[in-house]
Amino acid sequence: MRDSHVGGPMLWPYGDPWPVCSEPHQLETEGYAPDEIRSARAVGTWPESRPWPRTGSSREGGPAPFVGLAQFFRRDVPGLAPGPDNADLVQLFRCPYTHMSPQEYRCHLRWRRAAETESAARFLMSPPEVPLLRWENELPQPCVLHPEEVDTYPWAEGDTLPAPLIDLIDAWDDAQAAEHGPEAPNYQYDLSIPPGWRVGGYPSWASTGPMPVGCAACATPMRLLLTAEGTEMHGGSHSWVPLEDRDPSLRGEASIRGGSSVARPTRLRFWDRDLHVFTCPADPGHPPRWLLS
Repeated sequence: MRDSHVGGPMLWPYGDPWPVCSEPHQLETEGYAPDEIRSARAVGTWPESRPWPRTGSSREGGPAPFVGLAQFFRRDVPGLAPGPDNADLVQLFRCPYTHMSPQEYRCHLRWRRAAETESAARFLMSPPEVPLLRWENELPQPCVLHPEEVDTYPWAEGDTLPAPLIDLIDAWDDAQAAEHGPEAPNYQYDLSIPPGWRVGGYPSWASTGPMPVGCAACATPMRLLLTAEGTEMHGGSHSWVPLEDRDPSLRGEASIRGGSSVARPTRLRFWDRDLHVFTCPADPGHPPRWLLS
């Protein structure tokens, strides 16, 4: 709980109310028990689904305890933007249930000062959990982090870059495809933005196209705090695959050594999109925004 990680225990002082989602949720017919998901993963099998309880607050629309996705300390991730009152620990949560559509998420962001939080007398060891999750991939597999700093560049579409520069990038992409075929390097996926979990940098807009993200409180253009993605590497981002995890003689999916356990270590899925979390640079205390793109 004192590490930066995806999944796993949060550094949560005992007695602090655990965040809950009180919005209405879709009625479900079946789901997966968190403990059974963990047990199945431990032996390399798939958990069995169970009928959804016919009664209970979660089925009736809430409240439902949020699932802890990740926490980051600035001491581990120097590029982490400061939070309110210079908070240096951020914790990300997601509602485990479906709202208006499977692609719609409700998230919660909690900022803390690490030193103050670590000095608490007691910590919550077993946070509340919902009895069933709609999908097996809603439960994060605990993963420690080994952060790496990389240079990233804006998504080349719309007005994210000057139009003449985008034209040059498109021409370069076309030339690479003509020379190397389907596995040719590509600006968007091989050079500009890496896949996987990342802090700062630029958002990817593969599914939605670029869109303005303004603060609801003051209209200031918001800054990307972090991105969560289910896949750390894939065939379309060959250049970002760590050398120790790829076969240099191959390209695409075939080059990834270790299969899905390496490519998807967190076991999470965001409907094949990125979950972007934005904060206000003028006042980090203003409400954050999250977008799937």
